[in-house]
Amino acid sequence: MKRFLFIALITLVGCNKKEFDGYDHPFICITTETGASSITVLSKVNNLNTYIVSVSSRPFTKPLTVNYEINVGDGLTEGVDYELVTTGNSLVFEPGVYDMPIRIRWISHPVDEGKNNKLTITLTANSQDFTLGLPGKSGKGKSLVIEKKN
Repeated sequence: MKRFLFIALITLVGCNKKEFDGYDHPFICITTETGASSITVLSKVNNLNTYIVSVSSRPFTKPLTVNYEINVGDGLTEGVDYELVTTGNSLVFEPGVYDMPIRIRWISHPVDEGKNNKLTITLTANSQDFTLGLPGKSGKGKSLVIEKKN
């Protein structure tokens, strides 16, 4: 009997509350496949790595274009240390698509550790005015830093 009264009380109290729709702050971020915002790549391996650009929003009805730039430190050379498999500087998310890859092939080649051996992918703009990076002051998720080390 006590159990029935408890369930009835919870149901009555719950019916009077306004339903919570969740947070509605659309954003776009870039991470590794494991969700990290930075990663190290060893210079002795040949790998094709995938980095994920993700959209967090309610369903959208028109394509979302996300622009990005790649900044390369003076210690890395395209074609020697890495190769950009994903070309261009934008990704188009069709309605219903929330994750898109940026792929980089890392080439086995030692680096000069006295130089800047970082490649940074930074989200720069989008066509629907979504926040770039996680909401808040940290800006985490707006850039992904990849460092090649011996």
